[in-house]
Amino acid sequence: MTKILVVDDDLAINELIKINLELQGYEVKQAFNGVEGFALAKQEVPELIVLDVMMPEVDGYTVAQRIRQCDEISDTPIIMLTALSQLNDKVNGFNIGVDDYLTKPFETEELIVRVRALLKRSSKIPKSLAVRDLLTYKEVTLLPETYSVQIEDKVQKLTPIEFDIFNLLFQNHGNMVSAQRLLKEVWGYEPDDSVETIRVHIRHLRSKIDKISGDKKYIETIYGGGYKLNI
Repeated sequence: MTKILVVDDDLAINELIKINLELQGYEVKQAFNGVEGFALAKQEVPELIVLDVMMPEVDGYTVAQRIRQCDEISDTPIIMLTALSQLNDKVNGFNIGVDDYLTKPFETEELIVRVRALLKRSSKIPKSLAVRDLLTYKEVTLLPETYSVQIEDKVQKLTPIEFDIFNLLFQNHGNMVSAQRLLKEVWGYEPDDSVETIRVHIRHLRSKIDKISGDKKYIETIYGGGYKLNI
């Protein structure tokens, strides 16, 4: 049974999420503050974490950062719950490595859609990588078991979302992939603030690829259109 950890100091919201996720067949663990949430994440190693931002003592951003720095759970998808709707707050979360955002108040149906979408692509070998897909082209090789990209003899580990983005660009190398297609195929639905969402992830992905690419710039931005991988 798929295990989900809910971390929220609001007892009513925490319980509401638990009940609705259990109705979908998930096993749900609960934590009610950041310290307890991080400890339980390490102990239970859930498949997904629903994490509130505004909590006393240790906030959600800090918990997410600690999760991303912990080897055992660093790849665990995180959906952040926040009463903050400002774009900068979402960007800060994406910079830490949060996978998705949901602004309170939210519909439980929307939470379930986002949970399903993240779980769909968070298996050890990404579901986005079909058998027919390329694993190697010229000097670039995909390493799906470790969410990594190898360029010649250098390897760079990516987050699951970054790997799926790179894979989609890789399978369409030389051709532009629109931001809308990236969002639909990687996230599985249309997130809010979609343009900034994809920009933040592309920026992080590009910086990681640049570390192993030498002087070559692989990811090209097609302004007003999308992105292209040049190999």
